[in-house]
Amino acid sequence: MPELTLGVEELLEANEPVDADATLGADLRALRKARGMTLEDLAQALDRSVGWISQVERDISTPRIRDLQQIARVLDVPLSLFFGSPAATEEERGIIVRANARRVVGVDDSGLMETLLSPDLTDDFEVVHSTFRPGSRREENVRRDTQELAYLVSGRLDVWIDDRPFAIDAGDSFRIRGQNYRWSNPYDQPAIAVWIISPPVY
Repeated sequence: MPELTLGVEELLEANEPVDADATLGADLRALRKARGMTLEDLAQALDRSVGWISQVERDISTPRIRDLQQIARVLDVPLSLFFGSPAATEEERGIIVRANARRVVGVDDSGLMETLLSPDLTDDFEVVHSTFRPGSRREENVRRDTQELAYLVSGRLDVWIDDRPFAIDAGDSFRIRGQNYRWSNPYDQPAIAVWIISPPVY
C-alpha cells in the first residue's frame, strides 16, 4: 500500500487502493446527495457501475487513487478532501478534529486557504476554517445553493453580497443564502473566518 507522503504522480503511477479517510463512503454519499446526484448519475459520470459506487459508499470497496481523482473532479472537490491525518485515538474518530489533522478542502490561487473543522461530511452542515491572505481577493462572484454563516475571528474583510458592499471586522458575522458574493482582503493582516455551510459542498 503506497504511503500518502508520496506525491500525486507517484500515487497515480502506483494505482493501488489507498487508505483514504475512514469516513470516505459517508462523505462521498453526502457530497453526491448535496449535488442532487443519484447513484446512477455518479456511476454514469465516472463510467463505473452503480454497484461499485454503492459499495464504495458503504465502505465495502476501496477505490484506487485514480478513482478518487476522478470522483474529486466530477464532484468538484479537491483530492485532499478524501485524506486526513488519523484521529489521535479511536475514541476521537468522528468526534474530535485536532488542529494538525484538519483536511485541506481548498487552496485558492486568489489567496484563500480552507480546512475542514467538521469531523466528516455526514451532518446537514459543515464547518470550515478560512484564511484570506493579505492583499488577496476574489474578482468574480461565487454562487452556491447553500445557506452560509461566516464569523470573522480576526482581521478585516470586505465582502460584496449581491453586489452590496460590506466591511467586516473581527467579531462580526454575515449570512449568505444562495446569493452571489465575492471578497477582498486589502489589509496587512490575514483575515480568519469560521464558516457554517448547509448542505456540505466540500
